[in-house]
Amino acid sequence: MTENEIGKIVVDCAVKLHMELGPGLLESVYEVLLAHRLEKRGLKVERQVHISIEYDGIRFDEGFRADLIVEGKVLLELKSVEQTTKVHKKQVLTYLKLTDIKLGYLLNFGESLMKDGIHRILNGILE
Repeated sequence: MTENEIGKIVVDCAVKLHMELGPGLLESVYEVLLAHRLEKRGLKVERQVHISIEYDGIRFDEGFRADLIVEGKVLLELKSVEQTTKVHKKQVLTYLKLTDIKLGYLLNFGESLMKDGIHRILNGILE
């Protein structure tokens, strides 16, 4: 399965979840439920994945955590805020670079309409 095929399933599941529950829940609730939906669709999902960083001979294993990584190919960062900012997108881009994953999504379940909370981010490209 390609990154784009996984991405379509992710977006579909996120939109349906948001339609059913709406905004306003904790990020952790959306994380658990989105992971469950993706697994029901037959995808392998890892939650709270440690992302290591190496700098000047020092390795930090506990520096960052990705909310979800799907099939080892697509990274998901979930938010439940009124509005995301540029720093949220930069966070996803940094995670993509550190993991060498090509595709990531910033999903903000705090938006009134989920379509306004979906941001697709490619490794090396910040839209």
